Amino acid sequence: MTTHTSGGTLTQVEQRGIEPVPAGERNGRPSALFWVWFAANISILGLPLGATLLVQGLAFWQALIVAVIGSAGSFAVVGIISVAGRRGGAPGLTLSRAVFGVRGNIGPTAVSLLSRLGWETVNTTTAAFVLLSVFAIVSGRDITAKEFPVLTIIAIGVFEAATVLISGLGHAAIVAVQRWATWIFGALNIFVAVFLVIRVDWDRVGQIPAGPVSAIIIGIGTIAAGTGIGWASAGADIARYSRPGTRASTLIGISAVGAGIPLVLLIGLGSLLAAGDPQLASAGDPVAAIRDLLPSWMAIPYLIAAFGGLLLSNHLSVYSASLTTLTLGLRVPRVWAVIVDVVVTLVGSLLFMLVADGFYSPFITFISLLAVPITAWLGVFIVDMIHRRHYDPEALLDLSPGSRYWYTGGVAWRAFAPWAAAIVIGYLFNDNDAFTGPLAVTWFGTNGLGWVVTFVVAAGVYAALGGSRKEATL
Repeated sequence: MTTHTSGGTLTQVEQRGIEPVPAGERNGRPSALFWVWFAANISILGLPLGATLLVQGLAFWQALIVAVIGSAGSFAVVGIISVAGRRGGAPGLTLSRAVFGVRGNIGPTAVSLLSRLGWETVNTTTAAFVLLSVFAIVSGRDITAKEFPVLTIIAIGVFEAATVLISGLGHAAIVAVQRWATWIFGALNIFVAVFLVIRVDWDRVGQIPAGPVSAIIIGIGTIAAGTGIGWASAGADIARYSRPGTRASTLIGISAVGAGIPLVLLIGLGSLLAAGDPQLASAGDPVAAIRDLLPSWMAIPYLIAAFGGLLLSNHLSVYSASLTTLTLGLRVPRVWAVIVDVVVTLVGSLLFMLVADGFYSPFITFISLLAVPITAWLGVFIVDMIHRRHYDPEALLDLSPGSRYWYTGGVAWRAFAPWAAAIVIGYLFNDNDAFTGPLAVTWFGTNGLGWVVTFVVAAGVYAALGGSRKEATL
């Protein structure tokens, strides 16, 4: 098979792994990123995120403001990382070797991979719930995951197989599928949303009092962590095929708008539904909880839309995770890295559905914990981009002591130390089901701003130590 560019055919398998894309093969249009991020966020998971905002004490209009700032704002950050992909033509965590050193980069890469695998497990679990709902409608029986383990395994397997089909083909297939699927599943989501909105108790929505400013701040952090922050390192993975002359402002704006539109609509809808049914935010099976709000004849269109949205998000996530896996050091073709990642999430989904109790509590805890080290990486990486305009393609792949990015023992301590210190400080403000940090009672802790402190510390300390100014002069 031949290596494709972003204009390759749908059936070609992308042979390139983490190797930088030559400038002559970077012909991707900025508009492609709009469809990629729009489709990746037509996911039912936006509904429970919106539901949590009402549980946190926000009025519906406040939830909409939070949705705009949290989702579009965090995806603007994804757009910033996309600029690095355009400059270096390589995946985000591969480019990160230039910042942290070929060994120092192992830490941020491992965290990013864990984040991707976690999100894929959530996607797979939710999609399996979707298929179990289909089985329940067809059979006319009440089907739960733990009572029907064989059906649960089949449901997970179907979703994972569909994921491998697109993720395995690679960049060109993803761009093509995301573009056309946006129209199909976007229309289905709108169709279903209309019926959900009709059933909303608007009097009850209007009676919900406005929440305090602190709840708004916490909500923004929750939405940012659950949307763009989790995708941050993947920005360069998709943009590495972009034309070298593409403006940075274009990449940033398209990423923010492309993801922001569906997220604001879905998060807003989730807030509306939670206003009428507060139990939605704590439902063990969120798919069934929302399905029960619909007329029976609307169930199938709803389930198709839900399954499609999750699949569009998952195959993009798996593609990014495969590149991160290769960056971590697994020496296999990219397609095999896809399979490795899918096997891991398959096992995780089985544990989630057949063993664990509950759904949203561990979900929110998971994204809030990983938001800290990812935000610390963002702080260092973005400051590094201020001066770094070039990434040495050969050095990015050279893991030997002779590499330009070997630094001291393979670690760029002026980047790694601020990253590690910011993580420690960020977790001091942590307050969730996992643990409570000693600074959780401070103003920053009670307002959910530990992630902001993390970013400021990482960025500030790295800048104070010289950032990439020395590298930029080489």
